[in-house]
Amino acid sequence: MADDHTQVQDFFTARAADWDARFPDDGPAYAAAVLALGLRAGDAVLDAGCGTGRALPALRAAVGPRGTVLGADLTAAMLEAAAHAGRDRSGLLLQADAARLPVRTRALDAVFAAGLIAHLPQPERDLAELARVVRPDGLLALFHPIGRAALAARHGRTLTDDDLRAEPNLRPLLARSGWRLHTYIDEKDRFLVLAGRMG
Repeated sequence: MADDHTQVQDFFTARAADWDARFPDDGPAYAAAVLALGLRAGDAVLDAGCGTGRALPALRAAVGPRGTVLGADLTAAMLEAAAHAGRDRSGLLLQADAARLPVRTRALDAVFAAGLIAHLPQPERDLAELARVVRPDGLLALFHPIGRAALAARHGRTLTDDDLRAEPNLRPLLARSGWRLHTYIDEKDRFLVLAGRMG
């Protein structure tokens, strides 16, 4: 979707205030996706492209009070909506570009990214940046609360062979970016990819 940051910010700024109201029933799907990451108490995790922070409470519950939860998003209005909803109590909110994260190399145990991949201008480079901040054997979850076909239908499109999230395209993209795909699920009510950090 996005060729530059301005398009992404404009798109989400216009929708931030009512984003949660548009998708009021997604909470359990987010919680289940976080559970699939297998986080442990004390882990450090980033929600990349956190939006209004819908995953942050589940991430905090997974890592406990001694764990670290970061929520990074490019759009200030989405972070403001997250804070307004009280989700800043579950993690530290950062306005940051997923391509240039203000996080030390190998500092995290996992990255959670809901709906992010469609908004990455350079997916290989940007996924490599997510790999940079995760320890070897750490995990990445790419998630959406509905599957690819349902999402395309919602937007009046049909799936094509060049869809970035199709497994034949995503698997080599992840590998080139430093990730090994472990799990690929594309069902009507969820899209979930789990990948492990190589090296």
